[in-house]
Amino acid sequence: MNRRNLLLLSVAAAAAAVSPALHAQSSAPIRLVVPYAPGGPLDVTARALAERVRDSLGTVIIDNKAGAGGNIGADVIAKAAPDGLTIGLAATATHAVNPWLYSRMPYDAAKDFAGITQMVRVPNVLVVNAARAQELKINTVADLVAYAKANPAKLNYGSGGNGSAGHLAGEMFKQKAGIYALHIPYRGASPAQLALLAGEVDFNIDNLAAAAPNIKSGKLKALAVTSAQESPMLPGVPALSASYPGFSIDTWWGLVAPAGTPKPVIAKLNKAFVDALKAPETKTRFDALLAEPVPTTPEQFDAFMAAERAKYQQVVKASGAKVD
Repeated sequence: MNRRNLLLLSVAAAAAAVSPALHAQSSAPIRLVVPYAPGGPLDVTARALAERVRDSLGTVIIDNKAGAGGNIGADVIAKAAPDGLTIGLAATATHAVNPWLYSRMPYDAAKDFAGITQMVRVPNVLVVNAARAQELKINTVADLVAYAKANPAKLNYGSGGNGSAGHLAGEMFKQKAGIYALHIPYRGASPAQLALLAGEVDFNIDNLAAAAPNIKSGKLKALAVTSAQESPMLPGVPALSASYPGFSIDTWWGLVAPAGTPKPVIAKLNKAFVDALKAPETKTRFDALLAEPVPTTPEQFDAFMAAERAKYQQVVKASGAKVD
């Protein structure tokens, strides 16, 4: 057999290995695993995109697999066949925080997934009780830090629990600002916000989508967003990075497939979901959740998740949080 024929056979064999996955993807519904309960922002955005890719990918069925901080659903994605028929959501918790927070993990966040595209990011926001802020004359981050330094061990802050985004952001803020504030964990972000509204805690770092109604009503005062830049969702409120360069903690999520999914399949999924994320209708719908669409290439999303894991390794270690 000459060299040309051997090359043609090699190409044909490679095509044969990939084409069944592409064919199966075009003729069978895709299962999109959401590692959280129905009704939350991740679930809502996943369902919105599932509707928009129907013409290019066919039916996409949402499968909610909640539990263990998202680990149960992420493990379902990791262990699925790499044929493009099962994909799922990767989030800050499942792919950046949990690998360092949990003593035992059922999946390897670095090795068991192939990125498709990032979907959205939602900034977190440093908020104080508005009445308390007026009483203490706290109008800026600098005012809060000055009060903390002048009144050692008097400040506390709430979060949705040990290892939650609010807890880790709070510890990062304390470390950067050189202040002390006692962490008070609650059973979820909603009870933590209620505690702030009731004056039981002095400040929280909360998800902007959750805090926005009480910011708009004047019950909470926003001092800064935790994203690298100011958020168009909260104009006039500075970023913490302006005071502490490099400070950046957002809530984000995106789409992944099991590791080993053929690149042509990943490319097809990426194009469909990126087109959906760029659609004006998607932006309008996501604006209601204060979520900014962030379409990327698969390579960009893989690199982003790796950088986030490295960042949160340090943050979790500094916080001392652990789940056994």
